[in-house]
Amino acid sequence: MTVQLAVPELAKQFQEEGYLLLKGVLSADKVARLNAAIDGILAEEPESLSYNVYNSVERHDEIASLIDEPAVLPLIVQLLGYNIQLHISHLTVRKPNPQDIKTATGSFINWHQDGPHPRFPTIDGLTSTYYIKTCYILSDMSEPDRGNTKIIPRSHNRVYRPDSQNVRDQLPDEIQICGMPGDVFIFPQNLWHAGAPNRSGHTRRQLFLGYSPIWIRPIDYRTASERLLKDASPIRRQLLGDISDNPFNYYVPDDSMIPLKQILPAESPDSEGSAYKQE
Repeated sequence: MTVQLAVPELAKQFQEEGYLLLKGVLSADKVARLNAAIDGILAEEPESLSYNVYNSVERHDEIASLIDEPAVLPLIVQLLGYNIQLHISHLTVRKPNPQDIKTATGSFINWHQDGPHPRFPTIDGLTSTYYIKTCYILSDMSEPDRGNTKIIPRSHNRVYRPDSQNVRDQLPDEIQICGMPGDVFIFPQNLWHAGAPNRSGHTRRQLFLGYSPIWIRPIDYRTASERLLKDASPIRRQLLGDISDNPFNYYVPDDSMIPLKQILPAESPDSEGSAYKQE
């Protein structure tokens, strides 16, 4: 896979620009299966112009299959290290809404950085990268104003505050992420971004899977369900946070608990052992 071959170059671009758009990661057949799964999920939800479905990996096995998507996971490990987990799985659907009607589930989202309240700690006005999101584009987002994600490139590594936090206002450095079904958009939580209104005739479908260090609490669940863990591979078990009954191991895991270490290049700084040892 081209994505895997270019991991070091992509990692460098990500660190500099704060985002990546990977083209054609998922096949047309995979996109069709995911959209069929989403159709079933939405049929169980109240009718709305917009949907936000959290813990979406729990709702369908097709979505859960993306947890350890082989075309993307090596890059995430390169960016975050190997002691990581699934942090969030968030399905967003935005139907055409040219009148910008406000909905209970948020038909658009103003400019922000992701994170808790109060916010993540800052040093000299900068927030570190605590987690990274992969956004699987599952509808035609090739043109702007289709509910696209807006971003400010390089805003993750400089002191930045938008002149306006209203997503309807055009900011000088903003871009809209445009892509086709099967493309993947990757960005860290500290990149300034927004969810634009959908003024088109197309329905937006995007599926976000985020990853964080395993010592951060995930958003989707306290512990993964038995259904998700059943028949899971060792790598998927790690990504579901099932590595040990001892909480200490979330900070200092044994190598046997973190099979993702096997796919990290030996020359990476994260391949070094921790200096913090259990007495």
